[in-house]
Amino acid sequence: MTTTAPAPQTAPAPAAGPWRLARAELRRRASVRISLAVVALFLIVAASAPLLSALGGWSPEEFDKTAVDPYLGGRPLGPLGGISADHWLGVEPVTGRDLFARVVHGAQVSLFIALTATAIVVVAGTAAGIAAGYFGGRTDAVLSRLMDLTMSFPSLIFMIAMMSVAKDVNRVALMTAVIGLFGWPGVARVVRGQALSLKHREYVDAARVGGAGPWRILTRDILPGVSGPVIAYTTLIIPGMIATEAALSYLGVGVRPPTPSWGQMIAESVAFYDTDPMYFVIPSACLFLTVLAFTLLGDALRDVLDPRSGRA
Repeated sequence: MTTTAPAPQTAPAPAAGPWRLARAELRRRASVRISLAVVALFLIVAASAPLLSALGGWSPEEFDKTAVDPYLGGRPLGPLGGISADHWLGVEPVTGRDLFARVVHGAQVSLFIALTATAIVVVAGTAAGIAAGYFGGRTDAVLSRLMDLTMSFPSLIFMIAMMSVAKDVNRVALMTAVIGLFGWPGVARVVRGQALSLKHREYVDAARVGGAGPWRILTRDILPGVSGPVIAYTTLIIPGMIATEAALSYLGVGVRPPTPSWGQMIAESVAFYDTDPMYFVIPSACLFLTVLAFTLLGDALRDVLDPRSGRA
């Protein structure tokens, strides 16, 4: 009697990691793909602003008096705010400055302030939240009270006051520091809650018993565990940072002329909304699309990377 050898057992396919599953889920969503395309477009525009303005043939501070009508209060010549082969998005009323050059340079200023302030907020908030959640005790009490104190300030009023009294300083650096100063407690609270739950996990206890020091545990075990919620929260606070910069510039305490920013351009365009609506529409549309793209991207990342915080 002949016996047949049993069929060889095939090893089960390794399970996909959480980051691979997250990427696959994000790729399935059309809103994420569109948002990423819009974000990438504005980031490329901001990074290549000098090249783009040189390609258009105008610098953001260069006046073109031939593009406006001095007898009609400096109204741009031609339709749609002076859009032409020479001025791709038209010109500013009165000054004749090229709107395309100012929009792309405004993107550079606005996004640089927003992204740099976000980096400060995330780094400071993550460090404070991990320290408070992991060490507990007096460290947690001091950092938690500092979070409460910072969050109790009316941040916008203090930003306006601090920006108003500062003289002869780099406005971009000052705005970045001021916005970052009031933004870190929100991240710290999220990270603290995650760190409190992670520090009692088995692998953290095993690392502690194995002789690992606090720094190694924080960087090798706690930080990777909070990275998902931090990434999701980061993309959600970037729109707020962009809007804050635009609001401060709109109120006249942010970036000052001749340095362009979207908020400053919107503030200046209010006086011409009835005679030259394109001057208001173009920077407003850029601001709206950027904020919307980051918001949709942040919502999707939060749903995938931190599903417990999703809406019921």
